[in-house]
Amino acid sequence: MKIEIWSDVACPFCYIGERHLDLALEGFAHRDDVEIVPRSFELDPSATPGEHMPMAEALAAKFGTTPAQVEAMQRGIGEKAQAVGLEFDTRKASTTNTFDAHRLVHLAEQSGRGRELMHALMTGYFAHGLRAGDRDELVRVATEVGLDESRVREVLAGEEFADAVRADEAKARATGITGVPFFLIDGKYAVSGAQPVEAFRSALDEVWAKEHPVQVLGGDDAAVCTDDSCALPGTSTTQA
Repeated sequence: MKIEIWSDVACPFCYIGERHLDLALEGFAHRDDVEIVPRSFELDPSATPGEHMPMAEALAAKFGTTPAQVEAMQRGIGEKAQAVGLEFDTRKASTTNTFDAHRLVHLAEQSGRGRELMHALMTGYFAHGLRAGDRDELVRVATEVGLDESRVREVLAGEEFADAVRADEAKARATGITGVPFFLIDGKYAVSGAQPVEAFRSALDEVWAKEHPVQVLGGDDAAVCTDDSCALPGTSTTQA
């Protein structure tokens, strides 16, 4: 089973939704057969690279509300995050362009650390005031999950993986994805938003059953018991 996840570092419901998926996978019998692929999605691709604005101010301006109302909303989201074991404190958070962060996730994916880096970036952003557009801070987080510092700086200094980020975003548009998180299972089953853990469990079980149906081998004349009889092949006698 392959699960592609479109998300952004600056999306709180992506942070929570991915945690819900992980909790659902903990009880999934076929967890070892699941491949998870992070996909890029920028909530604000027009943001100026390297510039940061306090989250409360930026969201208040975007939604036509006040910083106090934004902070109250963030506290509500924080309660949902903390309920599933996530750190959350956006008092020091700032909005920024996340394109470079997405490029580094693609770099990390080459060594199987894409999701690990994305989670580290989200945790830093939503709990520790990570300035996700600051290249030195991106280097620090990337090296903490095991990436080579010189390689990370080389990527950030150039344009590597820019095409990969844009390809993910183009696939999102082609798929009709307008918001994140968005989970695409085996290329044709979609789960949109930070659904409850139970919804993810149900989706995993349903897709697995559809894509891996039980194939009954052998003939249909073998001895078998049902709720009301145990008949031998070729007879109608019930054996006790």
